[in-house]
Amino acid sequence: MAAFEYVALDARGRRKKGVREGDSRRQVRQALRDTGLTPLSVDVAEEGARGSRWMFPRGMSALDQALFTRQVATMISAGLPVEEALDGVAGQIEKRRARAMIMTVRTRVREGHSLAAALSEFPSTFSDMYRSTVAAGEQSGHLDAVLENLADYTEASFESRRSVEMALFYPIVLLAFAILIVGALLIYIVPDIVRVFEDTGGELPMLTRFMIGLSEFLQSYVWVLLAGVVVVWFGIRRLLARPEIRLQWDRQKLSLPLLGRIARGGNASRYANTLSILTSSGVPLVEAMHIAAEVVSNQWLKRGLSDAVRQVSEGSSLRVALESCGHFPPMFLHMVASGESSGELDTMLRKVARFQQSEIERLTNALVRVFEPTMMVIMGLVVVMIVLAILLPILSIHELVA
Repeated sequence: MAAFEYVALDARGRRKKGVREGDSRRQVRQALRDTGLTPLSVDVAEEGARGSRWMFPRGMSALDQALFTRQVATMISAGLPVEEALDGVAGQIEKRRARAMIMTVRTRVREGHSLAAALSEFPSTFSDMYRSTVAAGEQSGHLDAVLENLADYTEASFESRRSVEMALFYPIVLLAFAILIVGALLIYIVPDIVRVFEDTGGELPMLTRFMIGLSEFLQSYVWVLLAGVVVVWFGIRRLLARPEIRLQWDRQKLSLPLLGRIARGGNASRYANTLSILTSSGVPLVEAMHIAAEVVSNQWLKRGLSDAVRQVSEGSSLRVALESCGHFPPMFLHMVASGESSGELDTMLRKVARFQQSEIERLTNALVRVFEPTMMVIMGLVVVMIVLAILLPILSIHELVA
């Protein structure tokens, strides 16, 4: 059986959307007719869930995935079979596409596939690390414990990402409003006020002439300017999509004073947390390093981690192999060495991941606190310049009259 998404009309002509299991589209259509519905479309759920993610993300959000992992872990810990756990979770999810995805996974499990193999139907939702961790839990016979660890990881990742997004929300809104207010002043207010002074025939101050020129430029070319910004934005994205350019940019980014520190700390935190989950789940260290490298977003650092995997497979210690990458923080390397010597590598990796994540949050919060007053000062200076551009002609006229 497979999961199908359907759109149908009820007896009153209202559209109904849902997910239903069946052997074929024809069977699902007949089942809908038997319940008094007129089917309009019936599609395999996995095809809909795998739809385009470039403009409209589908499937599971980060929060949905965290909740899904926690609920499945809780039900399996309570002694329910995987199939029943998935069925129970699917019944609690309101989002149609997420429910269709889970029902498809449940169908694969009912057909005899492992949970990890069923999750591989949706690689863009369930990462290699996620599926490898589940596979390790199934092979070791401790799927419930592994899923509990994975649930902690997904929830912590979601919370850390949300805290950064919330910290950046207010400054971004402030910047957008500042640009809108100043733009509106220059385009709509300044020309009407300054035009009065131009009629007097006197020579305008340089600041006023500058503001008039800037206002006329924005009135004539504001849409061209906005289009240029969009073109440059997409051009940069296209360039960074090229592997060789992305590699060099990531290399330079690691050397920048503040941005490099954030990039190194963020990648180190994700790598350590993933490696901790995998090693504590029974995955061999070399394989765990290979999988954990996939969560690293910096391509230059990922290349260094590939060399580190080779060194560890040849007998080198993890600390020496990671140090050869050249971009991991000293505290990170020290705690890795301590974990290797004490035999508690997974515990130390978990601790250093939390430490690096707290450092990233501290840096981000500090930048936000600096950004807010800076934006207020800049906006105040711009408003003062606009006010002076209006007041200076007034003062000139007053002196001429006097």
